Amino acid sequence: MGPAGPLFSSAQIGNSGAMTMRESRGRNADLIVRARRMYTVDRAFGRAEALAVKDGRILAVGSRAEIENYFSAPRHLDLGDACAYPGFMDPHCHFLSYGFVLQRPWLADTSSWEEAVALMAASEIPPSGWIQGRGWDQNRWKKKDFPDRSLLDRAFPRTPAIAIRIDGHAAVANAPALAAAGLDARSRVEGGMVLLRDGLPTGLLLDNAVDLVRAAIPAPSESEMRQALLKAQASCLSLGLTSVSNAGTELREVLAMERAHEEGSLDIRIYAMLAPSAENIETLARRGPLAKDRLTARSFKMYADGALGSRGALLLEDYADDPGNRGLQTLEEGELDRICGIARGCGYQMNVHAIGDGAARLVLEAYGRHLEPGNDLRWRIEHAQLLTDEDLERIARLRIVPSIQAVHAVSDMAWTESRLGPGRMYRSHRYRDLLEHCGWLANGSDFPIEKADPLRGFRAAAFRKDDEGRPEGGWSSDQAMERVDALKAMTIWAARANFEEGSRGSLEAGKWADIVALDRDLVEDGEDSLWDATVQATIVGGKILHRI
Repeated sequence: MGPAGPLFSSAQIGNSGAMTMRESRGRNADLIVRARRMYTVDRAFGRAEALAVKDGRILAVGSRAEIENYFSAPRHLDLGDACAYPGFMDPHCHFLSYGFVLQRPWLADTSSWEEAVALMAASEIPPSGWIQGRGWDQNRWKKKDFPDRSLLDRAFPRTPAIAIRIDGHAAVANAPALAAAGLDARSRVEGGMVLLRDGLPTGLLLDNAVDLVRAAIPAPSESEMRQALLKAQASCLSLGLTSVSNAGTELREVLAMERAHEEGSLDIRIYAMLAPSAENIETLARRGPLAKDRLTARSFKMYADGALGSRGALLLEDYADDPGNRGLQTLEEGELDRICGIARGCGYQMNVHAIGDGAARLVLEAYGRHLEPGNDLRWRIEHAQLLTDEDLERIARLRIVPSIQAVHAVSDMAWTESRLGPGRMYRSHRYRDLLEHCGWLANGSDFPIEKADPLRGFRAAAFRKDDEGRPEGGWSSDQAMERVDALKAMTIWAARANFEEGSRGSLEAGKWADIVALDRDLVEDGEDSLWDATVQATIVGGKILHRI
């Protein structure tokens, strides 16, 4: 990798033809940024030392001497020994949910169900009148059985309460919450389950049954949504995220984002995957893709199954630790086909959650009925967590985008084999295989199911290790990615997964000046040092939004 030469855009620098370096001498910029090293993540994966910004876009990238000799600017940002990269992108998260989670009891760090309920009991009752906790994971507790509602009933005898599992695909609801949702021992939920014991609901719900309780909770007000958006935005910017993809967005949420965009309070860029509701289809999709500087809507998000941790992921064979159970299919084939047809007609992308190999097969067969080999529609399979060799080949043939979350591999590694058995482990989290077949992929976090920190995803992809740097040598290390590819998966490839590689994802002239600076070199520094990496600055559209 050699140093990147200055890259000029005629659209930004001149009105007719690209300018030479001599012609650009004295050109006014708004901001000049300097760093020890800048990784452009362009086609050549070049390096630079400085860049100039005008009207939120990059004018040129080059050496420090070149940029300072040929451009003048009223503002200079010297990042010292920091390394700069294109702004990190999370191509699959639940951005608004994260904003609400930041204001509710977070249960991920609890060591027992008793501790989780106590944490909820200590919280104030919000305007909705519902107590909502999120994040418990029985796999992390000494007692690994799924909890029931008895403690919640005792803590909240008259107040509806729901504690949602870390993956969002299982929950425990107390008696008032079950009553509000109309769920009882006679309830049968397509694509979900109401668990019973001695003929009565235990309170444990899976997948679509969880959604029925969620639907009974009063919708947040406009001010509550705005507060959640701003809280999530502040947190993400501090972590180096300049763009996020909100998986499953309702119309009222899109409208709230749009209002924030128009008012100028939306600093982060949002790619909104729409829930395929009738109002979203008629109000937004029928008009074609929506693309603004900081808000894009041009895709549908659907769920084909649940999660492996709650045994809701749809498998081709039985769970090794639960014979007779193959998980849950949460989406009818006919409905999937219908939405695929609408997407093709509206110029929309399809993004379908498929964790189990059975769900992947279902989705890929549906995609195959609507896509031709060699297409560039960039329909995505979200998670792509369990794949047979046959379906790996089909993903490549149909040019489907693998939208992965490498951090799930190390979060789930302690119990994945118990769910699958040793004979199916080769199908699990096979990210290097996907990269070799497809040539590229996008890597996100799925936060708040995982932490929002994109560096965890980088480390998981490159080293296959958890937050403590375990296991030594990495888990299933043959599926680790090269560092350069891991960086591309959260920058230029993430942008490509959203059809946005022409405007972001790399540091090139003409693209938005979305930049993150770290105190570590992700490409060259020692592996052990990267666990202490911190974000020094986050810039979106030339605006410095986070700085330490």
